[in-house]
Amino acid sequence: MISTTNPLEGKHVIVMGGSAGIGFATAKAAAEKGAVITIVASNQQRIDFALKQLPGNAKGQAADLSKEENIKNFFAVQSSFDHLVYTAGENLQLNHIDETSLSEAQKFFTIRYWGALAAVKYGAPKINQGGSITLTSGIAGNRPGKGWGIAASITSAMEGFARAMAVELAPTRVNIVSPGIVKTDLWGAIPENEREKMYQQYAEALLVRKVATPEDIALAYIYLMEQSFGTGNTIVADGGGVLV
Repeated sequence: MISTTNPLEGKHVIVMGGSAGIGFATAKAAAEKGAVITIVASNQQRIDFALKQLPGNAKGQAADLSKEENIKNFFAVQSSFDHLVYTAGENLQLNHIDETSLSEAQKFFTIRYWGALAAVKYGAPKINQGGSITLTSGIAGNRPGKGWGIAASITSAMEGFARAMAVELAPTRVNIVSPGIVKTDLWGAIPENEREKMYQQYAEALLVRKVATPEDIALAYIYLMEQSFGTGNTIVADGGGVLV
């Protein structure tokens, strides 16, 4: 039975992409609410570092989430669990359409879209009654800038997929979080001085006058796991980014 005071107490949460950034912040926030955590990511060193900051009952497994077989094998040995969170992704590169390599663009879909689809395919059958799936998109689809064609395509595809899965997998709840700009390694390909300048410009423009931290966005994932009625929803956590 779900506790009305602490719905995540004793629940098993699997976070794919949980070794850093939003995924790790979500894993840590869920652990602080009493959840048992399993994180999955491609880098074993990052997993080991993340586990040092999580409770002793947390587990971690290295897996290349760009490969369906790896995701299938991971879930094949899992017992039933309660919540699946998918935040995995690689550093973004923004290019105008005339500079876009189709083969490179296709790679961005591999982890962000196809990896999420595989995680849902193989993970959903093992989710306990009352459990949920929470995926990740972004506001690029709602408010794209120049050079954001691929990012806008991925985020829009993810939100359509989440709504379709909410219907198909009912009564398991399927929702998605759409972050705005967040201070994570997602922007690691941008030189540090340019990155800090970008953060400052966004902070000045956003209605909340700051750029989000991973911990800010993690609260949206926690909400979607704890609530028991919403499904097929996109929770936008963007500081007012789509309005400015």
